[in-house]
Amino acid sequence: MDMPKAIIMEEKDNVATLITSVDKGHQVQVEAGDKKITVQAQDDIPYGHKIAFTDIDKGEEVIKYGEVIGRSTAHINTGCHVHVHNIESLNLGNL
Repeated sequence: MDMPKAIIMEEKDNVATLITSVDKGHQVQVEAGDKKITVQAQDDIPYGHKIAFTDIDKGEEVIKYGEVIGRSTAHINTGCHVHVHNIESLNLGNL
């Protein structure tokens, strides 16, 4: 069975988008160009959702596709599901 995979678009991203669903405890391979990182999913995460591939501190910007998409509302460990339950939107006009 192939390892579930996720993609990042920019080196500064701290989350990756899953291109398959993943169950808690399974390894996920994050691909960024030639760079491949493997993380263990800490949650069940649906297809198309985000996984943290590095720790994200509370209040830290969440970066996807090279852009700030929100701010974490709690500490997010590597491998955790990143979604509306632990990030908030920002008024990007005020950044």
